[in-house]
Amino acid sequence: MLSFREEIPITKDLIYFDNASTSLMPKTVLDAMNEYELTARANVGRGIHRLSQISSQIFWDAHEKTKAFIGGEDGLCVFGKNCTEAINKVAYGMSLKKGDHVITTLLEHHSNILPWIELRNNGVLVDFITPDQDGYLKPEAFEALICKNTRLITFTHVSNVLGTVQPVETICSLAHDYEIKTLVDGAQSVPHIPVDVSETGCDYYSFSSHKMLGPMGIGVLWMKEPDLKPMIIGGGSITKVSADGYALEEGYAGYEAGTPNVTGAIGLRAAIRILSDLKMDNVRGHETKLTDKLVDGLSGIDGIRVFGPTGNERRVGVVSFLINDLHPHDTAHHLDDQFDIMVRSGDHCCMPLMTHLGLPDGTVRASLYLYNTDEEVDIFLSAVRELSEGI
Repeated sequence: MLSFREEIPITKDLIYFDNASTSLMPKTVLDAMNEYELTARANVGRGIHRLSQISSQIFWDAHEKTKAFIGGEDGLCVFGKNCTEAINKVAYGMSLKKGDHVITTLLEHHSNILPWIELRNNGVLVDFITPDQDGYLKPEAFEALICKNTRLITFTHVSNVLGTVQPVETICSLAHDYEIKTLVDGAQSVPHIPVDVSETGCDYYSFSSHKMLGPMGIGVLWMKEPDLKPMIIGGGSITKVSADGYALEEGYAGYEAGTPNVTGAIGLRAAIRILSDLKMDNVRGHETKLTDKLVDGLSGIDGIRVFGPTGNERRVGVVSFLINDLHPHDTAHHLDDQFDIMVRSGDHCCMPLMTHLGLPDGTVRASLYLYNTDEEVDIFLSAVRELSEGI
């Protein structure tokens, strides 16, 4: 696992603990994208010449590899810009109308809150589940809010602030007992734990390439059934157009109008190949050991408040904390400036959660990935202890 660091030269110069935001990208992924651009660059699905045919085949294979990686071979994989766009595709593709009801949570990233607030302006009813202090969503809280007009339950698989892993299978099973669709935000789960959408039982699942060793600018929406109305239509998504109307392509093409990010798809496919070779159980095990060490170490330093669950079965390597009364941004600045350690600070695009937790300035967030090491955690803990004692 640790020899993988050779693929990411920047790890020699600094400690990168901001993986919940964006992971670092291995040279292998960049090489795959460069090779495509230099040898096979062409648009997909609309050309007869060899480069277009090669591009189309590679692009198709990227969809297939992505589906297989999350156990979604029986569903449809649609590419877009990011997880945010994927969530919006569901929000607007369901054609929700006035009086329809959506249940989401205060734990969500803004990307899984703002579309529902916007639809609320059109008469859609929206309720928010409140997590407990560890960021855990209780299935019975969802059931208490279900009504005859509930069309969708949407929630995050893993909290990007507290690292809490949610009972996805239980919540999705509950929703389906009432014939309600489910959308799961997998941005923080797919890169870090084994995910099988056939077991989770969700209808829609979203995630982003840039958090899982891949390039920025490409995300994924997996659908159990192609039952959404496309949010955008245009060239590449149709089979026939006349002055009287049009017919959409079947499969992912019907949801990917315009020239897609083919190079990004190549990079995502390369990243998935790396993660598949490493095996996600191994990634999970490596991160769990580091997370235990990080949480235990922080908890043993005077003046440190650590947030989130304590058991490693209920969390991933996303650890939020505060040092005494030091502002989170000051902590992040000192860690960077004095110790070459990169962390995130602030509200982490989760203002409703921060309000619920009584943290107006947010937290400091250290988030781990497969290329982080025991030695880096030791250095980090030493730096935090020094900052804490210096206040």
